[in-house]
Amino acid sequence: MKAPENKRNQRIYLTGFMGSGKSTIGPILANTLGYDFVDIDKAIERQTGKTVKEIFKEHGEEYFRTLERALIQGLVSRDHMVISLGGGTIVDPVNFPVIRESGILVYLKTAPDQLYKRLHHKSDRPILVDIAGDRLSEEALRLRIKELYAHRVQFYEQADIIISTDEHRVGITVDRIVKLLSGLID
Repeated sequence: MKAPENKRNQRIYLTGFMGSGKSTIGPILANTLGYDFVDIDKAIERQTGKTVKEIFKEHGEEYFRTLERALIQGLVSRDHMVISLGGGTIVDPVNFPVIRESGILVYLKTAPDQLYKRLHHKSDRPILVDIAGDRLSEEALRLRIKELYAHRVQFYEQADIIISTDEHRVGITVDRIVKLLSGLID
């Protein structure tokens, strides 16, 4: 479903690997712009009453991706939105064209080593644990991040705006995004 060109600029999608800052930057960016904010993962958790980790464990990734697709399709018709995507959302062959055609895609670029620093103490996401649900070793987590990042980066880098979050404070990053969006949104 393609949004009319003049409507594309009313939805801003934030993409990037888990830990890149989408859920932190998103609500601040939305508030700054006077837009509404939706975090896809949090919306799915509210809808199902389960965490993303529980959904993956009980129903599998494909079920989660089905929920994600339906939610994104529903958001395409809403205006003045900042939408925080899950780290793997744009890899989905159904989601990617819908996102590209219906909004402005902003990639919060974060180096794999920085992602490791931000994620190594967490175990609340499916990719951070092994099949038994135990936290991955340092080496295994670094490898998992590196492999997933290598697979996803080709999609991330097709964004309309690419901005590094490696060593920047949230406020500075939001200001930089707003400046880059200034000629693109209503």
